[in-house]
Amino acid sequence: MTTERIGRPLKNALAHAELIAMLTAVTGEEPRVMTVRRGDALPSGPFELGHRSLQSGLREWVSEQTGHPVGYLEQLYTFADRDRSPEERARRTISISYLGLVREQAAPGAGKPGWHGWYEYFPWEDHRRSRPDHLATITDQLRAWSEAERLRHEHRQRRIDFAFGLDGAPWNEEFTLHRYELMYEAGLVVEAGAAPDRATGQPMFADHRRILATGIARLRAKIKYRPVVFELMPENFTLLQLQRTVEALAGLTLHKPNFRRLIDQQELLEETGAMSSESGGRPAKLFRYRHAVLEERALSGSKLPLSRH
Repeated sequence: MTTERIGRPLKNALAHAELIAMLTAVTGEEPRVMTVRRGDALPSGPFELGHRSLQSGLREWVSEQTGHPVGYLEQLYTFADRDRSPEERARRTISISYLGLVREQAAPGAGKPGWHGWYEYFPWEDHRRSRPDHLATITDQLRAWSEAERLRHEHRQRRIDFAFGLDGAPWNEEFTLHRYELMYEAGLVVEAGAAPDRATGQPMFADHRRILATGIARLRAKIKYRPVVFELMPENFTLLQLQRTVEALAGLTLHKPNFRRLIDQQELLEETGAMSSESGGRPAKLFRYRHAVLEERALSGSKLPLSRH
Protein backbone atom coordinates (compact mmCIF):
# COMPACT_ATOMS: atom_id res chain seq x y z
CA MET A 1 0.00 0.00 0.00
CA THR A 2 1.35 3.42 -0.93
CA THR A 3 1.40 6.25 1.59
CA GLU A 4 2.06 8.97 -0.98
CA ARG A 5 -1.50 10.32 -0.90
CA ILE A 6 -1.63 10.26 2.92
CA GLY A 7 1.57 12.25 3.14
CA ARG A 8 0.52 14.95 0.65
CA PRO A 9 0.61 18.47 2.20
CA LEU A 10 -2.73 19.71 3.47
CA LYS A 11 -2.29 22.99 1.62
CA ASN A 12 -3.23 21.14 -1.58
CA ALA A 13 -6.57 20.09 -0.12
CA LEU A 14 -7.93 23.27 1.48
CA ALA A 15 -11.70 23.29 1.40
CA HIS A 16 -14.61 24.25 3.58
CA ALA A 17 -18.23 23.14 3.66
CA GLU A 18 -21.05 25.62 3.25
CA LEU A 19 -24.73 24.90 3.96
CA ILE A 20 -27.29 26.64 1.71
CA ALA A 21 -31.09 26.66 2.04
CA MET A 22 -33.69 27.14 -0.66
CA LEU A 23 -36.87 27.76 1.33
CA THR A 24 -39.94 27.85 -0.90
CA ALA A 25 -43.48 29.00 -0.24
CA VAL A 26 -46.46 29.72 -2.50
CA THR A 27 -48.27 32.93 -1.58
CA GLY A 28 -50.96 34.65 -3.62
CA GLU A 29 -50.50 32.04 -6.37
CA GLU A 30 -46.82 32.94 -6.72
CA PRO A 31 -43.87 30.66 -5.85
CA ARG A 32 -41.43 32.53 -3.61
CA VAL A 33 -38.02 31.93 -2.13
CA MET A 34 -36.55 33.18 1.14
CA THR A 35 -33.46 35.33 0.51
CA VAL A 36 -30.93 37.34 2.50
CA ARG A 37 -28.87 40.40 1.61
CA ARG A 38 -31.93 42.09 0.09
CA GLY A 39 -32.59 39.32 -2.40
CA ASP A 40 -28.98 38.80 -3.46
CA ALA A 41 -28.37 35.42 -1.81
CA LEU A 42 -29.91 32.34 -0.22
CA PRO A 43 -29.56 31.74 3.54
CA SER A 44 -26.24 30.01 4.13
CA GLY A 45 -23.36 29.49 6.53
CA PRO A 46 -20.38 27.22 7.17
CA PHE A 47 -20.70 23.75 8.62
CA GLU A 48 -19.03 24.02 12.01
CA LEU A 49 -17.68 21.51 14.52
CA GLY A 50 -20.40 22.44 17.00
CA HIS A 51 -23.19 21.42 14.60
CA ARG A 52 -24.68 18.03 15.45
CA SER A 53 -25.47 17.28 11.80
CA LEU A 54 -25.60 18.99 8.41
CA GLN A 55 -29.34 19.55 8.69
CA SER A 56 -29.20 20.88 12.23
CA GLY A 57 -26.42 23.25 11.19
CA LEU A 58 -28.50 24.52 8.31
CA ARG A 59 -31.51 25.06 10.56
CA GLU A 60 -29.36 27.13 12.91
CA TRP A 61 -28.16 29.39 10.09
CA VAL A 62 -31.68 29.82 8.69
CA SER A 63 -33.00 30.70 12.14
CA GLU A 64 -30.21 33.20 12.78
CA GLN A 65 -30.35 34.89 9.38
CA THR A 66 -34.09 34.86 8.69
CA GLY A 67 -35.96 34.01 11.90
CA HIS A 68 -38.28 31.88 9.77
CA PRO A 69 -39.33 28.39 10.96
CA VAL A 70 -38.27 25.45 8.80
CA GLY A 71 -40.49 22.42 8.38
CA TYR A 72 -40.01 19.94 5.51
CA LEU A 73 -36.35 19.78 4.48
CA GLU A 74 -34.47 17.50 2.11
CA GLN A 75 -30.93 17.53 0.75
CA LEU A 76 -30.86 18.96 -2.75
CA TYR A 77 -27.39 18.72 -4.23
CA THR A 78 -23.71 19.14 -3.38
CA PHE A 79 -21.76 21.66 -5.44
CA ALA A 80 -17.96 21.47 -5.49
CA ASP A 81 -16.95 22.75 -8.94
CA ARG A 82 -13.69 24.66 -9.19
CA ASP A 83 -14.05 28.45 -9.51
CA ARG A 84 -17.71 28.48 -8.56
CA SER A 85 -17.32 32.20 -7.89
CA PRO A 86 -14.66 34.82 -8.70
CA GLU A 87 -13.94 35.12 -4.97
CA GLU A 88 -12.94 31.47 -4.64
CA ARG A 89 -9.17 31.58 -5.02
CA ALA A 90 -7.35 30.24 -1.96
CA ARG A 91 -9.65 27.34 -1.14
CA ARG A 92 -12.41 25.17 -2.56
CA THR A 93 -15.95 25.63 -1.29
CA ILE A 94 -18.17 22.56 -1.04
CA SER A 95 -21.75 23.76 -0.89
CA ILE A 96 -24.37 21.34 0.44
CA SER A 97 -27.79 22.65 -0.51
CA TYR A 98 -31.20 21.83 0.92
CA LEU A 99 -34.74 22.33 -0.32
CA GLY A 100 -37.29 23.40 2.28
CA LEU A 101 -41.06 23.77 1.88
CA VAL A 102 -42.78 26.24 4.21
CA ARG A 103 -45.77 28.53 4.55
CA GLU A 104 -44.70 32.12 4.28
CA GLN A 105 -44.32 34.16 7.46
CA ALA A 106 -42.60 37.41 8.29
CA ALA A 107 -38.85 37.01 8.69
CA PRO A 108 -37.31 39.16 11.46
CA GLY A 109 -33.77 37.73 11.19
CA ALA A 110 -30.46 39.56 11.13
CA GLY A 111 -29.49 38.85 7.51
CA LYS A 112 -31.80 41.40 5.82
CA PRO A 113 -34.17 38.56 4.87
CA GLY A 114 -37.06 38.84 2.46
CA TRP A 115 -39.31 36.81 0.19
CA HIS A 116 -38.83 37.13 -3.57
CA GLY A 117 -40.72 35.53 -6.45
CA TRP A 118 -39.07 32.73 -8.42
CA TYR A 119 -39.82 34.49 -11.64
CA GLU A 120 -37.90 37.62 -10.66
CA TYR A 121 -34.80 35.46 -11.11
CA PHE A 122 -36.16 33.30 -13.97
CA PRO A 123 -38.73 35.40 -15.93
CA TRP A 124 -38.61 32.99 -18.88
CA GLU A 125 -39.91 30.10 -16.72
CA ASP A 126 -43.51 31.29 -16.13
CA HIS A 127 -45.78 30.05 -18.94
CA ARG A 128 -49.10 30.23 -17.11
CA ARG A 129 -50.48 33.11 -19.17
CA SER A 130 -48.48 32.75 -22.39
CA ARG A 131 -44.99 32.06 -23.68
CA PRO A 132 -42.94 34.87 -22.07
CA ASP A 133 -41.82 37.73 -24.31
CA HIS A 134 -38.35 37.48 -22.76
CA LEU A 135 -37.93 34.01 -24.23
CA ALA A 136 -37.59 35.26 -27.83
CA THR A 137 -34.82 37.65 -26.79
CA ILE A 138 -32.97 34.87 -24.99
CA THR A 139 -33.27 32.29 -27.76
CA ASP A 140 -32.18 34.83 -30.41
CA GLN A 141 -29.04 35.51 -28.37
CA LEU A 142 -28.43 31.80 -27.91
CA ARG A 143 -28.75 31.20 -31.65
CA ALA A 144 -26.19 33.94 -32.30
CA TRP A 145 -23.86 32.28 -29.79
CA SER A 146 -24.43 28.91 -31.47
CA GLU A 147 -23.65 30.27 -34.92
CA ALA A 148 -20.47 32.02 -33.75
CA GLU A 149 -18.52 28.75 -33.70
CA ARG A 150 -19.03 26.72 -36.84
CA LEU A 151 -17.62 23.42 -35.56
CA ARG A 152 -19.96 23.35 -32.55
CA HIS A 153 -22.97 24.99 -34.14
CA GLU A 154 -25.09 21.88 -34.74
CA HIS A 155 -24.47 20.44 -31.27
CA ARG A 156 -25.19 23.75 -29.56
CA GLN A 157 -28.35 24.27 -31.60
CA ARG A 158 -29.68 20.83 -30.66
CA ARG A 159 -29.07 21.64 -26.98
CA ILE A 160 -30.89 24.97 -27.33
CA ASP A 161 -33.87 23.40 -29.13
CA PHE A 162 -34.09 20.61 -26.55
CA ALA A 163 -33.88 22.91 -23.51
CA PHE A 164 -36.12 25.72 -24.76
CA GLY A 165 -38.73 23.74 -26.71
CA LEU A 166 -37.80 24.98 -30.19
CA ASP A 167 -38.02 23.49 -33.68
CA GLY A 168 -40.81 21.10 -32.73
CA ALA A 169 -39.40 20.08 -29.33
CA PRO A 170 -41.88 20.36 -26.41
CA TRP A 171 -41.36 22.78 -23.54
CA ASN A 172 -40.33 20.78 -20.48
CA GLU A 173 -40.81 22.65 -17.21
CA GLU A 174 -38.24 20.41 -15.49
CA PHE A 175 -35.34 21.75 -17.60
CA THR A 176 -34.94 24.93 -15.53
CA LEU A 177 -31.32 24.17 -14.70
CA HIS A 178 -30.48 23.15 -18.29
CA ARG A 179 -31.77 26.48 -19.57
CA TYR A 180 -29.91 28.55 -16.98
CA GLU A 181 -26.63 26.70 -17.56
CA LEU A 182 -26.90 27.20 -21.32
CA MET A 183 -27.40 30.92 -20.74
CA TYR A 184 -24.41 30.95 -18.39
CA GLU A 185 -22.24 29.10 -20.91
CA ALA A 186 -23.24 31.60 -23.60
CA GLY A 187 -22.35 34.51 -21.30
CA LEU A 188 -25.90 35.91 -21.20
CA VAL A 189 -26.31 36.26 -17.42
CA VAL A 190 -24.69 38.69 -15.01
CA GLU A 191 -23.03 35.84 -13.11
CA ALA A 192 -21.11 35.03 -16.32
CA GLY A 193 -20.07 38.63 -16.88
CA ALA A 194 -23.00 39.99 -18.91
CA ALA A 195 -24.58 43.39 -18.36
CA PRO A 196 -27.84 43.43 -16.36
CA ASP A 197 -30.89 42.75 -18.53
CA ARG A 198 -34.56 42.36 -17.55
CA ALA A 199 -34.87 39.43 -19.94
CA THR A 200 -32.27 37.38 -18.09
CA GLY A 201 -33.60 38.03 -14.60
CA GLN A 202 -32.22 39.25 -11.29
CA PRO A 203 -28.71 37.94 -10.55
CA MET A 204 -27.56 36.43 -7.28
CA PHE A 205 -24.31 36.10 -5.34
CA ALA A 206 -21.79 33.51 -6.59
CA ASP A 207 -23.75 30.50 -7.91
CA HIS A 208 -26.81 30.88 -5.69
CA ARG A 209 -29.04 31.34 -8.75
CA ARG A 210 -27.74 28.05 -10.10
CA ILE A 211 -28.69 26.43 -6.79
CA LEU A 212 -32.13 28.05 -7.01
CA ALA A 213 -32.55 26.69 -10.55
CA THR A 214 -31.60 23.22 -9.28
CA GLY A 215 -34.24 23.44 -6.54
CA ILE A 216 -36.95 24.60 -8.95
CA ALA A 217 -36.18 21.72 -11.31
CA ARG A 218 -36.22 19.22 -8.42
CA LEU A 219 -39.54 20.47 -7.06
CA ARG A 220 -41.20 20.59 -10.48
CA ALA A 221 -40.26 16.97 -10.98
CA LYS A 222 -41.09 15.89 -7.45
CA ILE A 223 -44.68 17.17 -7.41
CA LYS A 224 -45.43 14.64 -10.16
CA TYR A 225 -44.67 11.60 -8.04
CA ARG A 226 -44.76 12.68 -4.38
CA PRO A 227 -47.50 14.72 -2.64
CA VAL A 228 -45.03 17.27 -1.26
CA VAL A 229 -47.19 20.16 -2.49
CA PHE A 230 -49.32 19.71 0.63
CA GLU A 231 -46.42 21.03 2.70
CA LEU A 232 -47.19 24.38 1.07
CA MET A 233 -50.95 24.32 1.59
CA PRO A 234 -52.98 25.60 4.55
CA GLU A 235 -54.71 22.99 6.68
CA ASN A 236 -57.98 23.45 4.76
CA PHE A 237 -58.13 24.46 1.10
CA THR A 238 -60.28 24.29 -2.00
CA LEU A 239 -59.48 22.24 -5.09
CA LEU A 240 -58.95 25.46 -7.02
CA GLN A 241 -56.39 26.65 -4.47
CA LEU A 242 -54.58 23.33 -4.79
CA GLN A 243 -54.57 23.53 -8.59
CA ARG A 244 -53.32 27.14 -8.56
CA THR A 245 -50.47 26.14 -6.25
CA VAL A 246 -49.36 23.32 -8.53
CA GLU A 247 -49.63 25.64 -11.55
CA ALA A 248 -47.51 28.27 -9.78
CA LEU A 249 -44.74 25.75 -9.12
CA ALA A 250 -44.86 24.22 -12.61
CA GLY A 251 -45.19 27.56 -14.41
CA LEU A 252 -47.96 25.98 -16.49
CA THR A 253 -51.74 26.10 -16.81
CA LEU A 254 -53.33 22.72 -16.07
CA HIS A 255 -56.47 21.13 -17.47
CA LYS A 256 -59.04 21.55 -14.70
CA PRO A 257 -61.25 18.44 -15.30
CA ASN A 258 -58.20 16.16 -15.67
CA PHE A 259 -56.57 17.62 -12.57
CA ARG A 260 -59.65 17.03 -10.42
CA ARG A 261 -60.32 13.57 -11.81
CA LEU A 262 -56.79 12.40 -11.06
CA ILE A 263 -56.86 13.94 -7.57
CA ASP A 264 -60.10 12.02 -6.93
CA GLN A 265 -58.63 8.78 -8.27
CA GLN A 266 -55.66 8.96 -5.91
CA GLU A 267 -57.89 9.45 -2.83
CA LEU A 268 -55.49 11.99 -1.37
CA LEU A 269 -58.10 14.31 0.09
CA GLU A 270 -61.13 14.28 2.34
CA GLU A 271 -63.87 16.86 2.69
CA THR A 272 -63.95 18.93 5.88
CA GLY A 273 -67.71 19.55 5.68
CA ALA A 274 -67.11 23.32 5.54
CA MET A 275 -67.44 25.71 2.61
CA SER A 276 -65.37 28.66 1.44
CA SER A 277 -66.10 31.49 -0.94
CA GLU A 278 -63.38 31.81 -3.57
CA SER A 279 -62.79 35.47 -4.49
CA GLY A 280 -66.36 36.34 -3.62
CA GLY A 281 -67.75 33.75 -6.04
CA ARG A 282 -69.78 30.61 -5.54
CA PRO A 283 -69.02 28.77 -2.26
CA ALA A 284 -66.61 25.87 -2.70
CA LYS A 285 -65.97 22.78 -0.62
CA LEU A 286 -62.99 22.79 1.71
CA PHE A 287 -60.69 19.79 1.74
CA ARG A 288 -57.79 18.57 3.83
CA TYR A 289 -55.08 16.06 3.16
CA ARG A 290 -55.52 12.51 4.44
CA HIS A 291 -52.39 12.04 6.53
CA ALA A 292 -52.72 8.27 6.53
CA VAL A 293 -52.54 8.36 2.74
CA LEU A 294 -49.53 10.68 2.93
CA GLU A 295 -47.59 8.05 4.86
CA GLU A 296 -48.60 5.30 2.45
CA ARG A 297 -47.96 7.33 -0.71
CA ALA A 298 -44.59 8.56 0.55
CA LEU A 299 -43.42 4.96 0.35
CA SER A 300 -44.99 4.01 -2.98
CA GLY A 301 -44.99 7.34 -4.83
CA SER A 302 -47.92 9.52 -5.79
CA LYS A 303 -48.52 11.66 -8.83
CA LEU A 304 -50.01 15.10 -9.10
CA PRO A 305 -51.34 15.61 -12.65
CA LEU A 306 -49.56 18.11 -14.87
CA SER A 307 -51.75 17.80 -17.97
CA ARG A 308 -51.39 20.94 -20.05
CA HIS A 309 -54.47 22.99 -20.82
